[in-house]
Amino acid sequence: MQEAAPKRAKKVSVIDLAAMKGKQKVSILTAYDYSTARICDKAGIDALLVGDSAAMVVLGYPSTTPVNMQEMLLFCGAVSRGAKRAMIIGDMPFGSYQPSTNLAVENAVQFIKAGADAVKLEGGAEIADKIKAIVDSGVPVMGHIGLKPQTSSLWEGYRLQGRTTESAQHLIQDAQALEKAGVFSIVLEMVATEVAKAITKEISVPTIGIGSGYDCDGQVLVLHDLLGIYEDIKPKFVRRYAELAQPILEAVTKYIEDVKAGKFPAEDNTFHMHSEELERFLSKGEER
Repeated sequence: MQEAAPKRAKKVSVIDLAAMKGKQKVSILTAYDYSTARICDKAGIDALLVGDSAAMVVLGYPSTTPVNMQEMLLFCGAVSRGAKRAMIIGDMPFGSYQPSTNLAVENAVQFIKAGADAVKLEGGAEIADKIKAIVDSGVPVMGHIGLKPQTSSLWEGYRLQGRTTESAQHLIQDAQALEKAGVFSIVLEMVATEVAKAITKEISVPTIGIGSGYDCDGQVLVLHDLLGIYEDIKPKFVRRYAELAQPILEAVTKYIEDVKAGKFPAEDNTFHMHSEELERFLSKGEER
């Protein structure tokens, strides 16, 4: 009797994520390629953010601003082929939604066609109309307030948000505007812990913190930061669960040494002709 195929894990949906608020913390990591997406998915991550942080940790840009739609869609497709259970959220890059509502909707749809289950936009009340239009088109949206890497460097740099009462009130108003526009969750980046806690209590959708304390409904980190691979910037809010840069360096250095010394490839890395074919080949060589 033929054995039944193993049961495939249920895909995490927007409804699943929303239902976790107040009951179970949401775990999210960034991913940009097939192989790491598979590993994170196997580990049981709830969602994978195809972040515009790829601009820095994968493409080597100095900030997230230069990355474009074509590049982001390429990353998104790779991640979608690697992760079968985790929800996949495409980070809409700078310039892909700011110019007009129509462009925002068109580009959001492109992410879904590339394999994403939802998209993320940076901004508060000022982009609520665009978010509503995207949601109305059928595409789930994750919001993002607090530090906004796409534009913060143009204004004030990477600084903690919500340090004053006025700033805190503005963040709460932004969160409420995004909730009203229909987002299914909101990323809070580098928001003072007390303010992040207040926002988490005020709104009905999950808050996902990055540098915003432990009261958020979930957390997100850049995978390359978590693994200790990206060394250019080391944010205070990151916990490194591994330091892989050094062992990778050591492995590559050893490979170079073995190649130079003729130690690689070794016999167990080598393929040979069958003995009969070898004899025929050598005889042909004698004829030549």
